[in-house]
Amino acid sequence: MKRITVREVEYIAFRLAKELLSFNEPIPDFSSRFPNVLESCLAAPFQSFGGKSLYPAFISKASILFYLMIKNHPFQNGNKRIAMTVLFVFLYKSNKWLKVDTQELYNFTVWVAGSPRGVKNQVVKAIEKFLTGHLQNIRR
Repeated sequence: MKRITVREVEYIAFRLAKELLSFNEPIPDFSSRFPNVLESCLAAPFQSFGGKSLYPAFISKASILFYLMIKNHPFQNGNKRIAMTVLFVFLYKSNKWLKVDTQELYNFTVWVAGSPRGVKNQVVKAIEKFLTGHLQNIRR
């Protein structure tokens, strides 16, 4: 399983977005992100304790990555958009993709963002179920 790097997030979510996409809200400069929050979000799926991975399966890694990128707010603006983009890159690097309607993915992302922090484990399980239901292998 390949990790997502800070440099990849900067390139994909900021440089390309600024060049290729238009939004009603401006994308803040990448350097304005909150210190170490992005790094923590990207590292969390690969954490271990006592020699055991906290998120051993691919789907659990993808789910916690998506959750943390939304809920930990590493950026001043655009956290949901960036979370989706980071998820897509993580999936693509593992030859996976989501076959899902754009509106359904948007609605699900907004639901995750609005979920109370006290139900984190249930939301992460819901993300796992959502991803599992829409995940497909890609051929290159």
